[in-house]
Amino acid sequence: MGCRTRPHPDPAGQRLAGRHEFRAVNGAHVPVLLSEALDALQIDSAGTYVDATFGRGGHSRAILSRLGPHGRLLAFDRDPAAVAAAQSIDDARFTIVHAPFSELGAVLDARGIGAINGILLDVGVSSPQLDEAARGFSFRQDGPLDMRMDTTRGPSATQWLQGVDEDELAQVIRKYGEERFAKPVARAIVQARQTAPITRTRQLAQIVATAVRQREPGQDPATRTFQAIRIFINRELEELEAALLQGLQHLAPRGRLVAIAFHSLEDRIVKQFIRHHSTVPESLARLPLREDQLPPRPLVAVGRAVKPSTAEVAANPRSRSAVLRVAERTAEELAA
Repeated sequence: MGCRTRPHPDPAGQRLAGRHEFRAVNGAHVPVLLSEALDALQIDSAGTYVDATFGRGGHSRAILSRLGPHGRLLAFDRDPAAVAAAQSIDDARFTIVHAPFSELGAVLDARGIGAINGILLDVGVSSPQLDEAARGFSFRQDGPLDMRMDTTRGPSATQWLQGVDEDELAQVIRKYGEERFAKPVARAIVQARQTAPITRTRQLAQIVATAVRQREPGQDPATRTFQAIRIFINRELEELEAALLQGLQHLAPRGRLVAIAFHSLEDRIVKQFIRHHSTVPESLARLPLREDQLPPRPLVAVGRAVKPSTAEVAANPRSRSAVLRVAERTAEELAA
């Protein structure tokens, strides 16, 4: 679903890892690092591209504006609300798919698309999801504790919290929230659910607040726990790993992989994926091997990580933790 060791606080005190658009004066949602992402894709007007996270369509519309009549854009989103929003795009070059981006490979194969010229992944929860209380992602407004990106699949956060044991809960909070008070938080949740089911966002936030003994400056004590539960419920990191590999498998030579992450856990996965597929392992680099004896390197990293400008952060504080990474497909075959 990290350009930092810890994310920057947003003005309301909740640190939010996700793809954060902001609403412009004309009502449109403007994606973070929009021009940088488009430039990184190096769009061929007749190419085939994938927007792996449609959201409210800011990236998709911008990509379509650079495509010619023979270009093609396939967009994915597992959120039914995003898929509904995509129906407003009346363009024969555009297709929306209601599926997680971990199904990228299967969808491309089923549609007979052998190779793509670029893929854009804008990872995490979107601003519309965060801002709608009924989705249950944020404790800034009270709402049902759902947290599912796809409300048609899988258990909600309430359902999962009702049955998970204390040890597993603590492990999830520690692993995905990097919460040092994971054990006392898990204990407090398990104790509270014995009295009544935990069904509301602020109800959970209040329970967590009793267990976090020391607040971080500018951060609500429930922030890390909410992040952890959301990432786990939606399998965000596993989804990202699958999408990166499938995207690489379908990229044409010179095709671009562009990923925007908002949290260190996500960014670490992207960074390590690019490094793994673009460099010679250190253990082999020291050996006297010929080039043809080295493992294939199907990617080459393009430039350095890109962060939002000061002006963009001022206009959209949620963009502060964003980091964009780019890699290009080489002609080398993938290792078996």
